[in-house]
Amino acid sequence: MKSQYILSRYISRALSTALIQQLEDSSYVGRVPSCPGVIAFAPTMRACKHELHSVFEEWVLLGLKMGHLLPIFAGIDLNYEPLDAVQA
Repeated sequence: MKSQYILSRYISRALSTALIQQLEDSSYVGRVPSCPGVIAFAPTMRACKHELHSVFEEWVLLGLKMGHLLPIFAGIDLNYEPLDAVQA
């Protein structure tokens, strides 16, 4: 059985909601609707999916670092309470 890390599952589930469209100039644009700013442009659909994956990974990592509220995908919740907010 192949194991998968929670971050990998989160990214996979989120990208399954991606919308990819071909533009008038035959290039492609992809976005994850529930994630503001997650958008990618590329000359082919394959390249667009690859770029969108990269953009989304960076968006998630930055969001975690900054403590932003991230959307929940397929029941996977990456949000946590920062340690400095926990009272002893």
